[in-house]
Amino acid sequence: MPRRLKFALIFAPEALDHLDAIPRKYHRLIQNTIDEQLSYTPLDETRNRKPLEQPAPFEATWELRFGPNNRFRVFYDADPEEKKVSVLAIGIKEGSRLFIGGEEFEL
Repeated sequence: MPRRLKFALIFAPEALDHLDAIPRKYHRLIQNTIDEQLSYTPLDETRNRKPLEQPAPFEATWELRFGPNNRFRVFYDADPEEKKVSVLAIGIKEGSRLFIGGEEFEL
């Protein structure tokens, strides 16, 4: 079986700032899930990984959902040619509201 090439994960500075609005106890879960879900198959649609309709927050083209009650959202863009994933935003969905960096965004 051919070995899959790993995608480089690049975090936008804003995405790292978004973590400040998320309780620290979830940071390891977020990092591990991003590594696990986006390092090899970021462009494969799954139940919790979907392409986004435009316009989307931070001009992201994909969304990853995970965590307790699927409350965490990672918005990203993937470049299959360069084998890199740009993590553009990290947020929390509470009910029908999305918060990124403490600011509410439209869904």
